[in-house]
Amino acid sequence: MTVLDNPPPPTASEPEGSDNSGKPIGSLLFFGMAGLLIALVASVAVIGVVGLFQDDNDGGGDGGSASAFSSVDVSLTEFSIGGNLTAVAGDVSLDVVNDGSIEHNLVARESGDKTPLLAAGESATLVLGSLAPGSYELFCDVPGHAESGMLTDLVVVGSGEGGGEASGAEEGEEEIDGAAMDKIMVDSMLAFPAETEGIGNEVLEYEMVDGFKQFELTAAITPWEVSPGEFVDAWTYNGMVPGPQIKVDLGDKVRVIITNETPLGTDIHWHGVHTPNSEDGVSPFTQDPISSGDTYTYEFEATDPAIGMYHAHLHSQISVINGMFAAFTIGDKPIPRGETISGVTIPADLVLDKEMPMVLNDAGVIGLTLNGKSFPATEPLVLEPGAWVGIDYYNEGLTAHPMHMHQFPQLVYAKDGIALDHPYWADTINVAPGERYSVIVHAEDPGVWVWHCHILTHVERETGMFGMVTAVIVQEAEG
Repeated sequence: MTVLDNPPPPTASEPEGSDNSGKPIGSLLFFGMAGLLIALVASVAVIGVVGLFQDDNDGGGDGGSASAFSSVDVSLTEFSIGGNLTAVAGDVSLDVVNDGSIEHNLVARESGDKTPLLAAGESATLVLGSLAPGSYELFCDVPGHAESGMLTDLVVVGSGEGGGEASGAEEGEEEIDGAAMDKIMVDSMLAFPAETEGIGNEVLEYEMVDGFKQFELTAAITPWEVSPGEFVDAWTYNGMVPGPQIKVDLGDKVRVIITNETPLGTDIHWHGVHTPNSEDGVSPFTQDPISSGDTYTYEFEATDPAIGMYHAHLHSQISVINGMFAAFTIGDKPIPRGETISGVTIPADLVLDKEMPMVLNDAGVIGLTLNGKSFPATEPLVLEPGAWVGIDYYNEGLTAHPMHMHQFPQLVYAKDGIALDHPYWADTINVAPGERYSVIVHAEDPGVWVWHCHILTHVERETGMFGMVTAVIVQEAEG
C-alpha cells in the first residue's frame, strides 16, 4: 500500500533538467561514477512514478501494456463515499478528497490499506496496486461513520467491460430506475413509526438518604435496538440510550452512585451543571478513574438552574458516541411567560402540555439518531390541537445538526440553559456538539408534520429514509 499526500507543484525557479537543488544534472558527473549511477537509478524511479500517474491515452503508446492503470476520484462527506467507483483491472489508485466538514479517512477492507485522517478539504492518494476483476469494500473507520453510510464497493472490471478513466464515466454509469427508487423511499417512510426494544430518557427515580436525593447508575455495554432488527452493543447508563434523565430542584443535595461494568475506566462529567471542582468528573485531574468493577459517589448541591447533561469524560471517543449520554435539569425552565415576541404573546399562565428532550447523535454504533433511535424507530411527538410543548435539544455527536420543524415555528428562549434576553422564533435551529437549545412550540394545525435534521444525507439514502427524522403528529379535534 502507498499513500501519497498531494505534493506541492514544482517551483518556477527550477529549470528543466535540474535536480531539487537547481543544479544541472550534468554537474553530477563531477561526483564520479558512483554518484552518476545513483543519479541514474533515482531518475528511473522518478520516471516510473511519473509514468504511474500519467493517463494511458496521453503517452502515445499502442495501448498494449501488460497492466492497465486506473485512477478513481473518491469524495468523502457526511456520511457517504461518492465518485464513479469503477476501475479497470490492473494497477488502481484512489484520489481521495474530504469534501465534508469533519475528519474522515478511507480504508480498503480486503488489504487494510488506508489513508491518514483527512481534515475538511484535505486529500491523499491511496495506491492499491494490481487488482483483479471483482468487488472491493471501501469504508471510513472513524467510529460510527461506516454505520452511518460511509461504506461502499469499488467495482473492478476486466478491460473492455467499461469503467475507469479510459472508458469514461458515461460508459460506466447504470441507468437510474426511478420507479424502483421511488418505491424504496416511499416504503421506508410508510414504515414509520416502527416499534423497537428499549426506550431512553426515562426519568431516574431517587431515594432520600441523609438529606440527599440519591440516584444510582450502572455503566455497561448493553444490546440496543437502534432501528427495526438492528441491534448494536451500546455503552449505556442503566441499559438505555439516552441514559435516564436526572431532574432535581434548586437547593437539592444530589448524590449519584455509579457502578462501572464497562471494560474501561470511566467518570461522569456534569456538562453545564455548576459543581465543586472535585465533582467535575474529569479524571485524573479531579478524581481517579473509576476502574472496571468499581463504584464511585458524586455529591454536590444544586445551586444554580441548569438545562445540562451528563456523560463520560474519560475515553469519551468510545463511551459517549456509543451511547453514554443523558439529560440533567435543575429547577424550572426560564420560559418567557407573558412576553410578546415578534407579535406573538406567550400566555402568562402557560403550562406546557408536554416536555421532550431531543438528544442528537451521529457517531459510534448508535450513529445518526434522535434519542438513540434511527428512523423509522424514532418516537413521534403526538399532540392535541393547540398544545404547547417544550423541547430541549442536546447535541452529543461530532457535527452540528440544523433541526427543522415543518409548519410550527420554534421559540428559542434559552441557550445552554441560560435564558436569552431576546428570545426569537425559528423554524431551523443549528445545534453544535455540546450545545443545548430550549424551545417551545404551539402546535395548532392537525396533520403529520415532519421534524428532521436538514443535512439531507442524515435522513435519506439509497435504501430509503433513515436516521435523524421523526414527526410532530397533531391529532384532529374531537367533534
